[in-house]
Amino acid sequence: MGTGVPAGLTLRRIKARRDFLHAQRAGVRFSRPGLGVELCATPEEAACSGAARVGFTASRKVGGAVQRNRAKRRLRAAAADIVPRYGRELHDYVFVARAATLSRSYRELLEDMTAAIAAAHAAANREAVRGGKNVGEEKHHE
Repeated sequence: MGTGVPAGLTLRRIKARRDFLHAQRAGVRFSRPGLGVELCATPEEAACSGAARVGFTASRKVGGAVQRNRAKRRLRAAAADIVPRYGRELHDYVFVARAATLSRSYRELLEDMTAAIAAAHAAANREAVRGGKNVGEEKHHE
């Protein structure tokens, strides 16, 4: 891509409904004004070394089909910039569009995504230390 950023994670898409539901049930959530993120460990049968999986969703609260598709396109572009740098291998990230996804500047959307991922990782680390949900094997904070 020529962005000057060291090679990070390979991104794979989450497309199956069961994988979205798994992230919702087994993961941790964090929201920012422009988006929400659900984070969980990638299920063993879908795990691929050196990769993180990403999925995108937008409800009708975001708007009509055109607005929902635009919101998901914006989230996909932001995820392509942010997840390889700040994501973790063998983790699933489901990004949930909000009404503000459409109105925030791209820079603000990137900041929201970075903060949401960091907060979700911190919450996942706390859950792992408490022996809560299975959100991955990593128990240290980067």
